[in-house]
Amino acid sequence: MNIDEYKKSIDILNDWAKAYYSLDNPIASDEEYDALYRKVVEFESKNPDFIALNSPTKRVGGIVLDAFKKAKHLTRMWSMEDIFSEDELDLWIKRVEKSISDFSYYCEPKFDGASLEVIYEDGKFKQAITRGDGQIGEDVSENAKTIGSIPLEIKYGGLLSITGEVVINKSDFEQINREREEQGETTFANPRNAAAGSLRQLDTKITAKRKLMFYPWGVGINSLEFELLSEMMDFVYDLGFLKAPRRLISKNRDEVLAFYKEMTKSRDEISMMLDGVSIKINELVLEEELGYTIKYPKWMVAFKFPAVEKVTKIKGIVVQVGRTGVLTPVAILEPVNIDGAVVERATLHNFDEIQRKDIEINDSVIIIRSGDVIPKVTKVLNDRRDGMQTKISRPDVCPICGSEVLDEGILIKCQNLSCSARVVNSIIHFASKKCMNIDGLGDKIVELLYEEKLLKNIEDLYKLSLEDLLSLDGFKDKKSQNLIDSIQKSKKVELHKFINALGIEHIGEVAAIKLAENFGENWHKISFEEIINIDGFGEEIAKSICEFVRVNEERILHLNNILDIKKPKKEEKIDSVFNDKTVVITGAMSKPRGEIQHLLEIHGAKVTKSVSKKTDFVVYGKDAGSKYDKAMNLGVALMSEEEMFDAFR
Repeated sequence: MNIDEYKKSIDILNDWAKAYYSLDNPIASDEEYDALYRKVVEFESKNPDFIALNSPTKRVGGIVLDAFKKAKHLTRMWSMEDIFSEDELDLWIKRVEKSISDFSYYCEPKFDGASLEVIYEDGKFKQAITRGDGQIGEDVSENAKTIGSIPLEIKYGGLLSITGEVVINKSDFEQINREREEQGETTFANPRNAAAGSLRQLDTKITAKRKLMFYPWGVGINSLEFELLSEMMDFVYDLGFLKAPRRLISKNRDEVLAFYKEMTKSRDEISMMLDGVSIKINELVLEEELGYTIKYPKWMVAFKFPAVEKVTKIKGIVVQVGRTGVLTPVAILEPVNIDGAVVERATLHNFDEIQRKDIEINDSVIIIRSGDVIPKVTKVLNDRRDGMQTKISRPDVCPICGSEVLDEGILIKCQNLSCSARVVNSIIHFASKKCMNIDGLGDKIVELLYEEKLLKNIEDLYKLSLEDLLSLDGFKDKKSQNLIDSIQKSKKVELHKFINALGIEHIGEVAAIKLAENFGENWHKISFEEIINIDGFGEEIAKSICEFVRVNEERILHLNNILDIKKPKKEEKIDSVFNDKTVVITGAMSKPRGEIQHLLEIHGAKVTKSVSKKTDFVVYGKDAGSKYDKAMNLGVALMSEEEMFDAFR
């Protein structure tokens, strides 16, 4: 085999693989594929300098990684808002219709797997990143290369990221679990866990054996000119990616509901695990008009399938105490398998609900579980009572510290600020990775330090000395010094991480970032009205912040004095012709699209994706497409890339 025959063989093998993995229409026998594949391997072993980037041998794994590195997504991977009923669907549609009028729906099955962003540059596979927190994930590029339905090369220049779900066939999942049982290994709870676990194997050969599949559901960073999501997804499928097994494009709400009902009935016929139907606005131009909340895009929802119900028995009740002191009853159940997961606990929410549903210990009950939703008791089967039942009484003391509780009806709270459940859980949250990131301060160590009276509150962390730690069992010089160093290192912290670390109800990482960006070091001095004016914030969040600050302002100020909090940097806006102007970018630019957008924004522009009558300028590069034409038709000012740079001067 010479170099030309080698390249031709690779093209043939990739065509055969695409037909097998992506089109479900094999055009060659396994024997033919294996024979040609062996010839390619033989050529590559003799000519290692000529191995092609898109060779199918790249998919077999063989690299053993030390660990996965963190990687930043090119664009944020958002979560979807979950809805569970026809009424909730109608509420979402009403919210959409308040902002836009003429639109259509794009619906497809929602796969239950591991989300992934796959990045291509100049037609070549560049990187694959797990969802993580939506902004930063793990680089699993070597493992992603082993997945047959992820092309190593596509016919598209420039930068392009495809977002989708890594899933595993149900029958392959069962086979994996059988093999793990035979080898004495722990089995996976469900296909989603198997897919996620397989994607994060340090030995890429293991990933290659797991028969993972990648189904795209969106596009991240791109310079595509499509106006409809359906057109964009057709383009993605034409690049060689798997198509969704079914989809609907419609302007009719009733057709959307019928599609959901049909998918609910037929979901078991599809070989991968589904947990609902995704419903998105098809017109890409309308995404920015609808915008985002702190957690979700307003232009899409996940209509989850009805929860799976099972009957089991309540064997007992435990009461958990949260960081805010709220007592929550949790039912201990006879273990029951629901949709591949063994369930042993279910939330009872509060003691009013126990009374309303007339729940007793040893009752037979119906529990439901849907996707990631915590299992809950929906009904008591009173006719199955056999005299062995016992009443569940409302607690009058905290199960952790024994102090008297405040019973407010729906909520029962421990008021003791020294209660270990409150103190310990607050410190654990404060020290966690997404907050102060105090390495080495795990749950057990926090509990030990509290029991030894070295920690009574968060501030005490910064009073700990090396001598304090060395006095404890199991603390050697190196371990103790590392923890002290980590605590001291945490003093230099970004403002949003500090806000998140405080554990304010309803305030997570994204909301903390918005508070920091909007108000800086004065975030705790702002009014209710100022808070609700933040995009995505509502009255519930505003009340939570105001109440927290009212009760804990002295503690916030004390921590401000202890810590070296880095204030978010705000780039000064540069006066230019773009001040307060709406700008759209189209065509190929001499610099990355993100860099062009950033330059426009610091010169005062608001950059959007779609052209409308409200657009002030369309900045265009080479091969400008439909956005350029639309600007011409609407009479929007056109500006070349060179003219844009001249305007900056």
